[in-house]
Amino acid sequence: MSGELNGKRIAVLATDGVEQVELDQPWQALVDAGAQPQMISLEMGTITAYDHIDKGDEKTVDLAVADADPASFDALVLPGGVINGDFVRADAGAVAFVTAFFDAGKPVAAICHATWVLAEADVVRGRRMTSWPSLQTDLRNAGAKWVDEEVVVDGNLTTSRKPDDLPAFGRTIVAQFAAG
Repeated sequence: MSGELNGKRIAVLATDGVEQVELDQPWQALVDAGAQPQMISLEMGTITAYDHIDKGDEKTVDLAVADADPASFDALVLPGGVINGDFVRADAGAVAFVTAFFDAGKPVAAICHATWVLAEADVVRGRRMTSWPSLQTDLRNAGAKWVDEEVVVDGNLTTSRKPDDLPAFGRTIVAQFAAG
C-alpha cells in the first residue's frame, strides 16, 4: 500500500476512550500508504486510548476540532470506542466538523461505535452501513439500512464493525481515499 495516498491529509477525529486498536491500525494503514493523518480532538493536549475497558496509550492531539478546517483535509476517519463515540457525538463542534465532510462529498470512514457520530450528524438516512451490532437499532432509527458485514461502502462512506475487521477496513479506506 505504499504511495497511494501521497500528499493526502486525513483528519482522524477522536477523544478520550477511543479504542486504541481502532485508532492505531487505520492510522498505520494511512501512513503506510503515504498519507499524513492528523489527530483532531475536542481539545488540545492528549487523549487516553483504551483497550476495551482498560486504559491504553496517551495520544497527542494535533488540532482542536474548533481550530480544524474540514476544507484542508482530503478525508475523515472516525475510530470507535464506546466512550469516544458518545463524547464525540455530544460535541456540537465535532458533529459540525463531520457534517462538513459529507456536505463536501469527501470520503468518510467509521468503525464500531463511531457510527453514533454519523447518526447524530444526520448523514446515515438511506445509507447501507454496518457498525458494532448493538448500534443497529440506533442506526435503523436514524434511517440507515444496517447490515452485518465486515466492511460496507456506500458512496463516500465506509463503515466497519469491530477490531476483527481492521485489516479489511484498512485496505478499504486506503482504496476509497485514493479514489476520492
